[in-house]
Amino acid sequence: MSLKIAAEIYPKSPSETVKEPLVVVKEYDEDRHKVAVERLERLCEVGQSGKPSLVTDLMGDPICRIRHFQLHVMLVAEYGEEGEVVGVIRVCVKTVTRGNSVYIKLAYILGLRVSPRHRRFGIGTKLVEHLEEWCKKKGAKYAYMATDCTNEPSVNLFTKKCGYSKFRTLTILVQPVHAHYKPISSNVAVLHLPPRLAGSIYNHMFANSEFYPKDIELILSNKLNLGTFMAIPKKYLSRCDPKRGILPPSYAILSVWNTKDVFKLQVKGVSPLAHACCVGTRLLDEWMPWLRLPSFPDVFRPFGVYFLYGLHMEGKRGAQLMKSLCGFVHNMARDDGGCGAIVAELGQRDPVRDAVPHWSKFSWAEDMWCIKNLEDTKKDIQESDWFTSRSSSPVIFVDPRDF
Repeated sequence: MSLKIAAEIYPKSPSETVKEPLVVVKEYDEDRHKVAVERLERLCEVGQSGKPSLVTDLMGDPICRIRHFQLHVMLVAEYGEEGEVVGVIRVCVKTVTRGNSVYIKLAYILGLRVSPRHRRFGIGTKLVEHLEEWCKKKGAKYAYMATDCTNEPSVNLFTKKCGYSKFRTLTILVQPVHAHYKPISSNVAVLHLPPRLAGSIYNHMFANSEFYPKDIELILSNKLNLGTFMAIPKKYLSRCDPKRGILPPSYAILSVWNTKDVFKLQVKGVSPLAHACCVGTRLLDEWMPWLRLPSFPDVFRPFGVYFLYGLHMEGKRGAQLMKSLCGFVHNMARDDGGCGAIVAELGQRDPVRDAVPHWSKFSWAEDMWCIKNLEDTKKDIQESDWFTSRSSSPVIFVDPRDF
C-alpha cells in the first residue's frame, strides 16, 4: 500500500511555498526499511539537549512492539526520489472494555517519529490520518495514544491538528531493582496461577474497568508473560481454592511481563559526579546486602524492565499483601541480571496505586491518554459515547503489550 502526500514545503518564506507530491506513505517492508527506520529512531532520541534523558532501544525488528497483536501495521513516510525514510508510525487494533462490561474495537497508536530535518511539513499529521483510515477499515471505532503530559509537540499534534481529546491521566510507578533481596513475611504465601485460571479470575475482577482486553488469555500465555501471582495470608492456605473460586478475605494478585526482548532503556547525559555516586551506592549494596541500602541500579548501560499489570487487592490486609507481592517480583528481577526496574501504570483513582512501592523521583505523575472517535459522530449521536459515559470502576487496565 502506498499513498502520495502533497506536502507543503517552506524553503525560506511563505512566498516560496511549493506544493509537490514529495512524500509517499507505505507499509513497512523489513527488507527495504529496517535499517532506515532504526536510523530514524536513533535520530529522534530524546536528550539531544545535553540534559539527562531516558533512551529507548528497540530489540530486533522495529515492528516488535506490535507484533503480539493479531491486527497491526507500521507505516513509513518516504521523501524525494531516493525514498528517504523521514517518518514512521505504528498501530495495533484490539477489542477492549470501555467500562460496565461493554466491549469495543479500539486502535492504539504509538511510535510516531519524524526526522528532525523534515518537521513542520505536515508529515506527522498525514501519517496519523492514513493510519486512522487503516484502522477504520479494520473496524476500530476509537483510536487513542499515550504521551507524557510535558511532551507539548506530541500533545499539540494530536489534540490541535488531529482532533484527539485528553481523556485519561495515569501514573507510572517505577521501583529500582537493588542488589539485595526484599524480605517477604513468613506469614505470606505466594501462589503461581496457571494462565487459564488467571484469565478466569481477571475476567471477573476487571469486567467493569476500562481498556480491559478481550484476548486476556493470549496475553497470559504469551512467552513474555512471566506468570500471574497471588499473595494470601498463610493461615488461609488450606482453605483457599482459586480453581473453585474460593478466595481468602484478603489477597493481592498481579501478572509480570518481561520487556527485555522487546526494548531496553538507558540513561544518558548524566554528570560524572552523579554517575560515581550512583555506582557507589550499588557497590555498597553488593558488599553489605544485609544493610538493605536503597541502591541505584546500573541504568547507564542498556537494561530491561518488568512490567506489572492486572494489579488488584482485596480485604484489610490487601495493601500489605500487595507490597509483599511487589517484593516477590523484585526478587525475581534481582535474579535476572539484565532487569533494572519494575514498572506499573495505574489510574489515578485506582486504590492499588498507594500500595505499590516506587521511587517518586523515577516515576511519572501524569501519563496522558488522548482519544478520538473514528466514526461519524452525527450517526452515533443517539448512542452512548465513551466520552459521556462513566465507568463504574476506577480501574484502568493497562495492556502490557502497549507498554
